[in-house]
Amino acid sequence: METLVDQFDQLGAELSALLGPVGVRTLTDEELLILTGAVERLGRTVDGARVLAAGEIGDRSRRELGPDGLAYQKGCRNAIELLERVTLIGGLTANQRLKLGRQLHPDTTLSGEALPGRFPQVAEALTAGRIGIDAAAAIVKGLQPANAHPDELAAAEAELVAAATGTHPTSTDPDPAGDPDTDPDAAPVAPLPCAADEIAIQASVWRAVIDPDGLQPSEERAMRSRMFGKGHLRDGLVRGQYALLPEIAAKLDRLFDAYLSPNTTGVFLTDAERATAEALGDDRTPDQQRHDVLAALVDGHARSGKAPSIGGASPTVLVSVKAEDLNSGRGPGWIDGLTTPISMAAVNQMTCTGGIQPVRFDSFGRIIELGTKQRVFTPAQRRAINLRDGSCICCNIPAGWTEIHHVLDWAKDGLTHTDNGVSLCWFHHRTIETSGWDIRMIRGVPHLKAPPWIDPTGTWRPASKARTDKGN
Repeated sequence: METLVDQFDQLGAELSALLGPVGVRTLTDEELLILTGAVERLGRTVDGARVLAAGEIGDRSRRELGPDGLAYQKGCRNAIELLERVTLIGGLTANQRLKLGRQLHPDTTLSGEALPGRFPQVAEALTAGRIGIDAAAAIVKGLQPANAHPDELAAAEAELVAAATGTHPTSTDPDPAGDPDTDPDAAPVAPLPCAADEIAIQASVWRAVIDPDGLQPSEERAMRSRMFGKGHLRDGLVRGQYALLPEIAAKLDRLFDAYLSPNTTGVFLTDAERATAEALGDDRTPDQQRHDVLAALVDGHARSGKAPSIGGASPTVLVSVKAEDLNSGRGPGWIDGLTTPISMAAVNQMTCTGGIQPVRFDSFGRIIELGTKQRVFTPAQRRAINLRDGSCICCNIPAGWTEIHHVLDWAKDGLTHTDNGVSLCWFHHRTIETSGWDIRMIRGVPHLKAPPWIDPTGTWRPASKARTDKGN
């Protein structure tokens, strides 16, 4: 045993010396890619040994063995802790190896007779280094719940292993000298090996074929587990969890795709300018863009009149702020129901959209004066502005999802009038003061000057999309 351990340690030292950073950096692009594949093939062999060893550790640490279990004897709570201590890997990796190792480990009868595991073909391919942990786990996870006949399960396993290794003959090489279908010397052609993610998809298809009745219980469990958590405020963000049914997630993804196209730089640009802007890209991450689309969806539905009313009015978020803070532009605001304050920039965005209603309190907190709502655009004004603008004037978010922004601030005597309002999506409304976009109104028509990274010329351009506009 010491000789085997010494040999492994020697191999590791030689490999480390062979793959030093200087050696890799001297390779050409093609050599680097070829070497990466070779290292991965070597890694698969090592992975097979890792899983094989983890499976054996798990088997020798079974709960039913009690004090005789390996983990117990070594002073560990379970096989995961023992594997962590021996290998210095993280608990997640140890658990992954143990779960896969248990599935591939040979079974033992009560009489002590050895039986093959449930997935012997996967075990053989993994141990031989022909597939890696990811592909093996995809096959096992995909087929393990299946309640199918053993022969059908074995056939599905064989096909998936063949797909992962690229060893399944699918056709015959054409022979210029003879008929490829009858020439005995023609060599079979195998497909390219499939990546682990592709194997996972194929495994789900195989499971549906060999165990069609198994889909219904799975969907019933999914229905019971669906949820959209309310979330908790932490570090200025409300963080939560959701579990969507696949068809709902697919619809949401398509909705995001529809409104996250590259054409988000304004229809007023020329083709050349739009190409430049698309090449530079949006500096928001895809996750941030989806957040902003969701913000627009929520606002748009709340204002649509189709959402249930609360107290006879559309769902409305209340924000309180001191009058002197609002006038000075400095200080916190407070959203009803949240304990963390929001910035004045957020307050200004919400008041620009929803208006202000002055409320005066005495020193005891009693309401002594309730003013009328101010600053808000009427539904008729909103519809007219949306019709004129067609969408957010800075991007392609639909007008019905946008907020109406006072071009000349209401606090600076800007009128709540269609000549002073424009349609902005949640993101561009929130960042209009800092993003580099400038807006001005000329005879009631919005004009935009894009940021320098989009339009270095600093040209003012009309942003109206009204069908009656002479430019349309």
